[in-house]
Amino acid sequence: MKHTGILLTFLLAVPLFANAQSKNNAIYQFDKPLYGAAYYSEYTPTDRLDEDIQFMKNANLSVVRIGESTWSLYEPQDGVFQFDWMDRILEHLGKAGIKVILGTPTYSIPAWMSKKHPEILSQTYDGQQSYYGIRQNMDLQNPIYRKYCERIIRKMMEHFAKNPAIIGYQVDNEVEARNIDNEDYFLGFRDYIKSQFNNNLDSLNRRWGLNYWGMNINSWDEFYDRKGVTNPSYKLWWERWNRKVTSDFLNWQIDIVNEYKRPDQFVTHCFMPAFSNIDQVEAFRQMEYPAINVYYNMQDAQDGLQIGYSCDYMRNLCRHKNFLVTETNAQGTGWSSRDQWPPYDGQLRQNMYMFLSGGANMVEYWHWNTLHYGQETYWRGILGHDMLPNRVYAEFQKGARELDRIGNHLVNLKKQNRVAVLFSHDSKFGLDFMPYKEGSQYNDRIVYEALYKQNIECDILACDKVQDFNQYDMLVIPSLYVATDVLLNKISDFVKNGGEVVMLYKSGYCDQDDDVRPLLAPGPLREVCGFTYQEFSSINHLKLKANEIGASDNTVSTWMEFLCPTTANPLAYIDHPFFGKWPCITENAFGRGHLIYIATVPSDALLQKLIARAADRKNIETTTRELHFPLILRSGTNDMNKKIHYIFNFSATAQQMKYPFKNSTSLLDSRNLNKDSMIKITPWDVVIGEEK
Repeated sequence: MKHTGILLTFLLAVPLFANAQSKNNAIYQFDKPLYGAAYYSEYTPTDRLDEDIQFMKNANLSVVRIGESTWSLYEPQDGVFQFDWMDRILEHLGKAGIKVILGTPTYSIPAWMSKKHPEILSQTYDGQQSYYGIRQNMDLQNPIYRKYCERIIRKMMEHFAKNPAIIGYQVDNEVEARNIDNEDYFLGFRDYIKSQFNNNLDSLNRRWGLNYWGMNINSWDEFYDRKGVTNPSYKLWWERWNRKVTSDFLNWQIDIVNEYKRPDQFVTHCFMPAFSNIDQVEAFRQMEYPAINVYYNMQDAQDGLQIGYSCDYMRNLCRHKNFLVTETNAQGTGWSSRDQWPPYDGQLRQNMYMFLSGGANMVEYWHWNTLHYGQETYWRGILGHDMLPNRVYAEFQKGARELDRIGNHLVNLKKQNRVAVLFSHDSKFGLDFMPYKEGSQYNDRIVYEALYKQNIECDILACDKVQDFNQYDMLVIPSLYVATDVLLNKISDFVKNGGEVVMLYKSGYCDQDDDVRPLLAPGPLREVCGFTYQEFSSINHLKLKANEIGASDNTVSTWMEFLCPTTANPLAYIDHPFFGKWPCITENAFGRGHLIYIATVPSDALLQKLIARAADRKNIETTTRELHFPLILRSGTNDMNKKIHYIFNFSATAQQMKYPFKNSTSLLDSRNLNKDSMIKITPWDVVIGEEK
């Protein structure tokens, strides 16, 4: 009766949100971007719920995310549930009109569970045993863990689903398979391989090349687990299994939540863009508004690049094309106090608008209050350790008030880019297994930066699953080391039908099992590339001979393939008595399109010039490409069917430029922005124009 009474009082006291339930019980619709923070009243050293909420109201905060690490509070003992403490928090937030995203608490198990069922804790394939005392230390496949997960999710959903303050649910938090190799996890992998290979061990031995070192398997009982494995094919399929486990785990939780949630509530999950062992396409399949947690460098290193990359990746995972940001920098970050780089004045607000320019409908900071204890004591929130309004709070308040005024012009931004970057999970892992250099192997970020810094907007497509890119005019392809014949043939058809492609070295070398193709390289790409090669070499930092590309930094390094053109036109040769015998950059006309192939690691300037060369043929972003970093331009179409243009100055120096778009109104200050008129953008600031 106690819970019922609280909930009834709450329902009577708080009006249902107009943009949630009044629209025929449709899924939650955004009429303005939401702006807020993760909030954990249970973390504060004293009860200051009312004080925090008053500060939130004064700051115009509109949303909080709560509850994803509260299992030990919901269920302090096995089968003993306590929700009234969260009822109180929801009641106060609801009365204040603050919207809530409530998390399922499955990423941090209670102590009693670890004590009672130590087999839940994960063992890793590098021989480590997880212990209690940190989050995400469990075996995601363990049936006892799954049983307890289902029970707590059902209990909390039964209790909270009707609460009108809750607009959505976050299932788990930053889930990934963290090197798990428990027995049940391995047995699941074995069953997965059985199904993928139709229970045919002959096929498995042949495709994985298990005769090498006599590792062939003659019965499924001999199938060995991940510990000690050296075979690249096994490791590649193991990573696919990791991605399947995480996506299945999330979809399993969503299925449970969907049994209880209201039609106007959504389901989401947040992941880090650095997580490559999660199948985002399948994991986000049932999510109306997937979410991302993005952290980046601030102060003099702030450049918007990590935000841009994350947004351009997220949009193509969303059915609604808009997504949420559930965590990002408020002040300094880190698991120590060693690297504290809080934002300069203007940078917090600038980054909020950078997220919106990429299609975000919500920006939340990690988190509201800075912690006074625990591993993340110095991962600072909007309020510092004194828990009082400060410089960052004032800047949040400024941005929140601007969103109250102009947010309806910025929400639900739609973007139609003409360029796509193909991201391959399989290629990233395949290169990691057989590295060709020190450090990071996969070059997606280098490719993205070359587009970003010359203001060519793009989408990032996870091409392991989504291979439909016919709506684009141009593809930029990081080293596509692992790929099916089907994908490579689709790229060939794209060029034949008039598309432009810029492709980097090692592409097409291995098949879908990470086996080197027994073909003259580059295998199925030979015709579209217009060359073959049989040799390759590591190289030092070398200059190119004079060429038509025109880059200011005419150098290459690290790797080179010895290309033998058949139909391709050589664009560049290395200035070296041996390596100079073969072109290292070629361009091939194929059908109605062209493919530029870079058989070496180019300088940033060289890569930018080659991308621009392809873009010129399609007249892509000719206006915005006249401007370069630190001026970054991002555009889209709003709900009023008007073009919105963001212009960012990612520098400490004021920038002047000609406004390159049609006559517009500056949404932030109502001044006219006429085409070709000179405008000034102050340091760490943004101009937002809406075409008239």
